[in-house]
Amino acid sequence: MTRSSSAVLLVVLLCAGPLSAALPTPESHFGFRMGTDRKLVDWDGVVGYYRKLDAASDSVRVEELGKTTEGRPFLLATIARPETLAKLSTYQSLQARLADPRATTPAQAETLIEQGKTVVLLTCSIHSSEPASTMTAMEFVYRLLSEDTPRHRKILDETILLLTPSLNPDGVDKVAEWYRRYVGSPYEGAPMVDLYHKYVGHDNNRDWYMFTQQETRLAVEKIHNVWRPQIVYDVHQMGSTGARIFLPPWDDPVDPNIDSLIVQQVNEFGTAMAVDLTAAGRKGVVMNGIYDYFTPARHYQSYHGGLRLLTESASVRYATPITIPFSALQQDARGYNAQQRSWNFLEPWPGGRWRLRDIVDDQLIAFESCLYNAALKRPDLLRNFYRIGRRGLEAEGPKAFILPGQQHDPNALTRLLETLDFGMVEIQRAARDFRAGGRAYSEGDYVISLEQPYGRFAKTLLEKQKYPDLREYAGGPPQKPYDVTAHSLPLLLGVSVDEINRPFQADLQRVDSIRPPTGRVGQGELLRLSPAWSYSWKAVNRLLADGATIRRNETTGDFYVPAGTAWREELDRLATDLGLRFESVTAPPSGLRQLRTPRVGVYSGFVPIMDEGWTRWVLDDYGFEHKRLDNERAQRGDLRSEFDAIILPDASPRTLHAGYIEGASYRGAKIPPEFSGGLGDAGAAALREFAMRGGVILAFNEASNYAIERLGLQVENTLGEVSSSRFYSPGALLETEVDLAHPLCFGMQPRQAVWFESGPAFRPSFDREGPAPKSVLRYPGQNVLASGWLLGEELIAARSAVMDVPVGRGRVVLFGIRPQYRGQSNATFKMVFNGLFYWAD
Repeated sequence: MTRSSSAVLLVVLLCAGPLSAALPTPESHFGFRMGTDRKLVDWDGVVGYYRKLDAASDSVRVEELGKTTEGRPFLLATIARPETLAKLSTYQSLQARLADPRATTPAQAETLIEQGKTVVLLTCSIHSSEPASTMTAMEFVYRLLSEDTPRHRKILDETILLLTPSLNPDGVDKVAEWYRRYVGSPYEGAPMVDLYHKYVGHDNNRDWYMFTQQETRLAVEKIHNVWRPQIVYDVHQMGSTGARIFLPPWDDPVDPNIDSLIVQQVNEFGTAMAVDLTAAGRKGVVMNGIYDYFTPARHYQSYHGGLRLLTESASVRYATPITIPFSALQQDARGYNAQQRSWNFLEPWPGGRWRLRDIVDDQLIAFESCLYNAALKRPDLLRNFYRIGRRGLEAEGPKAFILPGQQHDPNALTRLLETLDFGMVEIQRAARDFRAGGRAYSEGDYVISLEQPYGRFAKTLLEKQKYPDLREYAGGPPQKPYDVTAHSLPLLLGVSVDEINRPFQADLQRVDSIRPPTGRVGQGELLRLSPAWSYSWKAVNRLLADGATIRRNETTGDFYVPAGTAWREELDRLATDLGLRFESVTAPPSGLRQLRTPRVGVYSGFVPIMDEGWTRWVLDDYGFEHKRLDNERAQRGDLRSEFDAIILPDASPRTLHAGYIEGASYRGAKIPPEFSGGLGDAGAAALREFAMRGGVILAFNEASNYAIERLGLQVENTLGEVSSSRFYSPGALLETEVDLAHPLCFGMQPRQAVWFESGPAFRPSFDREGPAPKSVLRYPGQNVLASGWLLGEELIAARSAVMDVPVGRGRVVLFGIRPQYRGQSNATFKMVFNGLFYWAD
């Protein structure tokens, strides 16, 4: 070999990528090509493949960030040039400096921009019934590292790719196991009969500002907040009968707290990805339709300086191909007609056979396009990342929010502060009394200045939302939002907050960590615990489980707990851990009722109900024991022998009564007959008998309509026959007046915002016999809207939001609201907890 040929060989080896010849293909690891009909992967296989890549390539680093809800490894794969991987902490520090213009001058920023990389976070299959992206990602990484192309070299040179193979590994296995069970049978591709996340199912991508779930917390704490990526690309699938793939620009509305520079760059990247898909001959690409850019529940990074990109691919039945004729494609999709060419949908898909591999092919193009453009525009992205931070500091509007240290529910204040702190919001505390906005504030009050890098995140969570009145056409019906229209945490949690619009002077100190209020255990043999403090319920449940004798004042709701030597150590621990105050009492009041642990049943049929999962999460978080109440157990009757309280989660009357219909088609597949049916007539009769014998039924939101219809209640839903053009509120916070003397309202405030989501409103019905129902929460006569969107206020004004209906010796409590909404609404959790003890002995 000559010297010149040796030099050529060296150049070829250097360009070929690190150890590319040794990389295993996904096909060799799993035994099938990614996207093969009727083939899904399991999580152990995915983990094993990334471990092999880590061992074979010095351009891949795989970390286990922690365990999922059900104990599976939660992975992050970092892909970049070896020399980049060797300095990851340096790049993390660089990102942090660019993110904070207070500490970085423009000249310093230019130096950092020259040195930096575009950080792209690619997140896959948070919705486990959308399985393609987990497979696409493995094939993409293999191609990126093994195929020596100019685009791939540019990506590796200019970017750091952070890849989460799945944001819900538990669901990867749940879906694969369910699907494989019925492949080759008439039930192939049938919908699941359980949630694919233990608690929240599809709602796991609605958790990105409250951070309740383990997977959310791992992703935010150990990826987002460590890396502050310029781009987060979240990969999804959607329904089958519209476009083949959606990309930004987003539809209206756009949250005004998302910087316009972020929105414009999102528009740019989405359009570039659409260009590449069209250039590759892919049809059915839609932009600027279907999905809006409003809520932080799905867009965490866009309140932290980064772009949030989304693709949604048309689904198949898990991995089973489908055939869709052109005539069956949607003509009334939001923002476009799938059968008609338009500016944002230029080449309609002609219909025909659609396979999992088609989704993979589209996603491979989109992945490469996103990363290649991130590489090409590296200096602009980093420079704009810095500019976004500066624009945030200079933004017009409120200067700060102040949260008084003295609150009705100090635990709710702690939870709000913990949430802001977890989202990297800086929190300060007053060292002495001060004045702001014409009001006096005290030492110890909390101040959230908006002149900080993530002030926009704080602002969107702390302010009241003013959702625009969008219509399908001028004078037409309301345009349905993609999700909901409000997210005001002070209202959800029942915390007082003041918006300050002018500069003020105060001696403020940075809060380094959020701690519960200082706990206290008084002296004496009996102590009082207030129901106003959310975490009192955690303490009560722990003490009951340990055998303590706890009594409750049936007039005020106060708890009375023993304070003898045997309990002192545990009370001290509870006071410290939960920030509770056990107050001394000289003598117990009269009218105390001894509590015992309630026997709680949560209804769960065969149709997965996300509200049921959220209910279980709240009950578990607060220490309430509970059992699943399924159709078979309900229909056997004699429920009172096993349960004191039964919760019917938010679901339609049809779902609760009938469930899946045997022989009917769902997503083109029949449900296995053993999973058909609902409560039926026998279940309804058993529920009524349960209440007659002293049990309490808590019916949430639409389940209230089931209870009215099937249990023969003397109540009318006043919104039952009202069209959406007259009344509409698809997820908002509404004001209510609270009957503080009612046992369901112990610990609450006189006025409380509640979560309303297309629910009922009540009034007594006089065409049925029985004891009169009692209104517990009532909407005011005017000014009902607290945050979000409400049309037709006059139709709900002065109506009941929660109604207590006597049935025999027991009760049915109708909630026209979602009192445990997505694990967020501390203020109305108390009604649920009070209700679990609202049964007759």
